Amino acid sequence: MYNADKEEQEILNFWEERKCFEKSVAGRPEKKPYVFYDGPPFATGLPHYGHIIASLMKDTVPRYWTMRGFRVERHWGWDCHGLPVENIIEQELQLRSKRDIENYGVEKFIEACRKSVLLFAKEWKKTIRRMGRWVDMEHDYKTMDKNYMESVWWVFKQLWDRELIYQGYKPMHICPRCSTAISNFEATQGYKDIKDISSVVKFKIKNAKEKLGVDEVYALAWTTTPWTLPGNVLLAVNPRVDYLLVKADDGKNYLLAEGRLPAIFGDRPREILHEFIGQDLLDLEYEPLFPYFVNTPRAFRLVGGSFVTVAEGTGIVHIAPAFGEDDFKLGEQEKIPFVQHVTMEGKFIDAVSDFAGLEVKPKSNPRATDELVVAWLEKKDRLFSAEDFVHSYPHCWRCDTPLLNYAAKSWFIRVADFREQLVKNNQSINWVPAHFKDGRFGLWLEGARDWAVSRSRYWGAPLPIWQNAGGQAICFGSAAELSEAAGLPVEDLHKEIVDKIIIKKDGQEFRRVPEVLDCWFESGSMPYAQMHYPFENKEKFEASFPAEFIAEGQDQTRGWFYTLHVLAALLTSPPRPAVPVKKNLPAFKNVIANGIVLAEDGKKMSKRLKNYPEPDLVMSKYGADALRYYLLTSPAMEAENLYFSENGVREAYNKVINMLWNVVEFYKMYASPTPGAEKVKEKKSKNILDRWILTRLNQLIKETTKNMDGYKLSAASRPILDFISDLSQWFLRRSRERLKAGGELERANAVATLRHVLLVMSKVVAPFTPFLAEKIYQLLAAESPADFKESVHLEDWPEAEKKVDEDLLSEMDLARKIVELGLALRAGAGLKVRQPLAGLKFAGAKLDKELFAVIADELNVKKVEADDEFGSALIKEEGKLKVGLDATMTPELKREGLLREAVRAVNQRRKELGLTVRDRVVLFCFTENEDLKAALTEYAGELKKSVLADDLKFDQAAVDQLDIDGIVLRVTIEKK
Repeated sequence: MYNADKEEQEILNFWEERKCFEKSVAGRPEKKPYVFYDGPPFATGLPHYGHIIASLMKDTVPRYWTMRGFRVERHWGWDCHGLPVENIIEQELQLRSKRDIENYGVEKFIEACRKSVLLFAKEWKKTIRRMGRWVDMEHDYKTMDKNYMESVWWVFKQLWDRELIYQGYKPMHICPRCSTAISNFEATQGYKDIKDISSVVKFKIKNAKEKLGVDEVYALAWTTTPWTLPGNVLLAVNPRVDYLLVKADDGKNYLLAEGRLPAIFGDRPREILHEFIGQDLLDLEYEPLFPYFVNTPRAFRLVGGSFVTVAEGTGIVHIAPAFGEDDFKLGEQEKIPFVQHVTMEGKFIDAVSDFAGLEVKPKSNPRATDELVVAWLEKKDRLFSAEDFVHSYPHCWRCDTPLLNYAAKSWFIRVADFREQLVKNNQSINWVPAHFKDGRFGLWLEGARDWAVSRSRYWGAPLPIWQNAGGQAICFGSAAELSEAAGLPVEDLHKEIVDKIIIKKDGQEFRRVPEVLDCWFESGSMPYAQMHYPFENKEKFEASFPAEFIAEGQDQTRGWFYTLHVLAALLTSPPRPAVPVKKNLPAFKNVIANGIVLAEDGKKMSKRLKNYPEPDLVMSKYGADALRYYLLTSPAMEAENLYFSENGVREAYNKVINMLWNVVEFYKMYASPTPGAEKVKEKKSKNILDRWILTRLNQLIKETTKNMDGYKLSAASRPILDFISDLSQWFLRRSRERLKAGGELERANAVATLRHVLLVMSKVVAPFTPFLAEKIYQLLAAESPADFKESVHLEDWPEAEKKVDEDLLSEMDLARKIVELGLALRAGAGLKVRQPLAGLKFAGAKLDKELFAVIADELNVKKVEADDEFGSALIKEEGKLKVGLDATMTPELKREGLLREAVRAVNQRRKELGLTVRDRVVLFCFTENEDLKAALTEYAGELKKSVLADDLKFDQAAVDQLDIDGIVLRVTIEKK
């Protein structure tokens, strides 16, 4: 068995001692760059399989393109800023709100964040090294570095100068616990089903007798967010929808859409008094539900809204402009003064006196406050009905707090104006899987909205905007610009430093706005910031933009992939592109979106539940190569979920790693000395098995190359397993006798072919299983060091021959199918394969005559014929193919069968004695069975040849008892 852990540890040391990674980069021309962007992880947690699968893609692809002759520089990065880090520090310091942070001290809080961001850096380096990923972790970049942040400021300034930044109110999701806005693409990451309370509320119409002809009329409106009702200022109806005035069994009159009557009233008795269209109801006034904002001008009216439908609810929509996009727009349209009855912390303001200070959507019980509001309405006779309601609701992806759809003040980037360009740029990108282009990603781009880019937080890149009391603003694009304006050096760009800098200009003071940038803006700026562009590496960056390749999880279609795409489009758009290019460009040309790695039971991997094996333990048991191959051939490479199974890694070890190594071990037994091998060229062999395996190798190179060029990693790696199976279980098994006892030239051909296949295979598997590739390559290199490079990873990718001999492949497949059917006939008749049979016939296939011998040898029959006259033979058919096996037994065949059994038993005894193929022996044997004695005597020469005996002696003194198909054979084996 291949000791993967031991061998891989030695190879890791070999790579490091020889600086193989560094040489693989330096050995390729600078003028032939291949750039890929590596989305940096947070080091605030330990690496898991989700990180490993992303890192695996980012190692496999660069290794391949390096072998294709490109210079692939790989620098590690660390994600440092953002709420994930702040949340960790808040928990550690037991800070529950922004107010707690400010009482603790912003400067101290930021310093605590700074110290925590690389908490697990050592563990990350250990895991990344062990899995065999080549990446420079010593010359890394960090998003909290001044140079990185300065490039982020430069990106922001380019958008500012083009008037793509504005400040305003817009409905967006906020996290009340974090007290900051959440990007629309972030909000999509945390949806989950919850049970809320929905209610139908009664709004009493004023002057009902005068307006509608009856007394006491209530408009019914439905809501799943009762906590928004204290902020109600309007009711919306669709002017084109039919509405009814209904008298109910409680004696009261209700307004609702005709289409919702059955759903709202069910079987309750009612009388239809009048029919209207929505247009007739406009400007009806109603009494406010709550007493808090009763003096709001132009409020408490029924107004038109085309967004109102009869798909659910009552056909009348409660409007609270501070919550929801349709509500906000309608409030602006109707010129209603802005009413915001909830703070950014998600609590009712003091004016909402009955509920002041309550959290509207508490994390511990999201419906608790809704229940209090509903109870208040019921007490005031304003509730028509209430019931439980299960729906999908957004939660903060960082702290799992229910989000609020909240009209907050923020700084925005004008993304919606570039929607068409974003969609167009996407068409030039190669997506894996392909359906993401026009599906998951393309559809998201079609609905792209302006990006709320500011966060009311602390640990992040500060917005580089300084404002005076009158609202005039200055935006800085570098530390040097700020330093010049302030007249003092600027060594750090973090909030606690730059907030102290006051700019004096034209007799006025300009102070920095308090917000920091969304950390996704930093992520989208990564192509420029990792190289400190444009302050450094200007020519180098511009010569290699956009990137050839990126890869991350499928969730990044609305995260990193999206922000990269947006900023690239804005920075390369005419008339004055900030990045000097000839046309508007995407940030990347090729992208792989991997799926999610779950536990084998389908649940999220959990340390608490211990429902998955630790990565380091798996690698120590089976090796990193086995884990790599398992992940590369998994559904996760095609954006599907992977239910991680240790059995799958074990299978990869057995069927790929260990099986290929067993082929190598077999080669080692016969490789040296090989008389005549120096006279043989592997591609000159006329043996059909040699020609076939070389054709299969050529086929493998073509298939792997084609799929690697298309970034289809699973399609590229899966054929490797099939090839190794063919190499081991067909070519090697059928060549065993040639290698053991064939003629000099025949044996030399087999060895030369096998050596060539192993050498090429070491290069083909190098991107996928880099350790085993190196092990095989170094073993072969030891035979002729002058012909080899220092590492297989410094080699060029093998070139495939243009033409694949499809006829040969097809004929070999047919031959193997004939063997399969023949073996099935043997099994059905209870005939062991070691028992020779008279012959086999087949019809329905045309084969090279040389394959007849291969079939005969594999099936252990004396003769193979292409003949459709089967006589009394055992017959099996599949499609057009028909096989007949002659199972007639003769004394001669029986003796041959006994000989085969004896050869097997003696060779097993040789193995038990630790003898190798290079050990010649003298064989002493004795049996009292006349049939076996006759077989050994008649086939003495074949017996000696098969067990590598120079002499055979029949001697009663033989002592080791062997079982030969129920017959006792005593042997003694003496090593010469």
